[in-house]
Amino acid sequence: MSNNSMVVIDADTGQPGEIGRAQWIQAVAAQARPEVAMNPVLLKPGGDKVSHVVLNGQPFGLSDASEFAGARTVLAEAAYAAFESLRSRFDCIIAEGAGSPAEVNLREHDYINMGLARQFNIPTIVVGDIDRGGVYAALYGTLALLDAEDQALIKGWLINKFRGDETLLAPANEYLEARTSRPVLGVLPWHPSVWLDSEDGMDVEGRRAYDGDPVRVAVVRLPRISNFTDVDALGLEPDVDVRFVSSPRELSGADLVILPGTRGTIADLEWLRSRGLDVAVAEHAARGGALLGICGGAQMLGRTIDDTAGIEGVGKCVDGLGIVDLTTVFTVDKNLTLHDPGYEIHHGRISVGAGDPWPGGVQDGRVIATMIHGSLEDDAVRAQVLEIARPGRAPSSVRFAAARERRLDLLADLIEQHSDVERLLSLIG
Repeated sequence: MSNNSMVVIDADTGQPGEIGRAQWIQAVAAQARPEVAMNPVLLKPGGDKVSHVVLNGQPFGLSDASEFAGARTVLAEAAYAAFESLRSRFDCIIAEGAGSPAEVNLREHDYINMGLARQFNIPTIVVGDIDRGGVYAALYGTLALLDAEDQALIKGWLINKFRGDETLLAPANEYLEARTSRPVLGVLPWHPSVWLDSEDGMDVEGRRAYDGDPVRVAVVRLPRISNFTDVDALGLEPDVDVRFVSSPRELSGADLVILPGTRGTIADLEWLRSRGLDVAVAEHAARGGALLGICGGAQMLGRTIDDTAGIEGVGKCVDGLGIVDLTTVFTVDKNLTLHDPGYEIHHGRISVGAGDPWPGGVQDGRVIATMIHGSLEDDAVRAQVLEIARPGRAPSSVRFAAARERRLDLLADLIEQHSDVERLLSLIG
């Protein structure tokens, strides 16, 4: 379940499809070509009770929370088929669950955690986030809530995001091992430089530079924000201060304001107006401030957004902020396109002016609207945007691709140093 997604090519059809961004980065880390089978079922939350379902990379419809538990057969079949496909082509599969394996209310129809493990007899490791507290109770309670067949597949524990002296945990680890008859296979440290393509809004945080006079970037934290990984590359710049904001006063002093992607464009536009952020964004642009709208954010900058077809579930047409001369009409067909750099994922059909075809992006002075995600990862594109935000800024030496590789190497080093790699590998049979 994630609103951060990526376009990849389906290994079977050769057509573009959509998978979660976290699954994409895991494939990149494994030096495997990302493909649709690595995330056969993607749920994109459209609100508290409704998710948009992406099945095998393509839109599949809406899933209401009340019907979700009983409407999983076709999704489970797709997941099992994807696993079989991957197993026929790879020597090793790491199957990542979602949420908790001890969600007993969902276990009957589960194909994501222990349901998948049982289907294919997969040895399973439970990972606990100690940074949120109560990790030992959570691990012990997880085992206690599983039935005997599920318990038999649990082979060990990993503690993640520990801050401090690891030796202090030794008594707790010994206690857990004695109570569960399963080993603690590692205690992975929290590290400030380990931040990768995130799954959800729990990982939204700023990337801040404190020295000198940084370029101040304010990213509007929309309630249904999606693909906020678009701004990760800005956070690597040593002279750029990236902050996620939700009030008009937080836009004060910003060199660049970003309206990011969203899974509910009209709903989040209404939220923007309810907080007075629409006025603040318009005033920022009127003062000559740099403004960047990406995907849903770009649609908000336009004149109208028409969802009378109910693609996002709202069934109406509304006025946009009117800052850029473009219009959006939501249609059933989804645009999944790879670019160099970046990619598009959206339902909206965009036109410019009197109806001219959308060129992918437009710039009006210091205002930019683009439907292309990931373009800021391109060093040249990022430099151009920062030059608009702060004219005369000195060129940066940051190379995003190399920085991502260093972060992956750091994560691998930490796992090697702080876990029992031999015992982990021994589980793969």
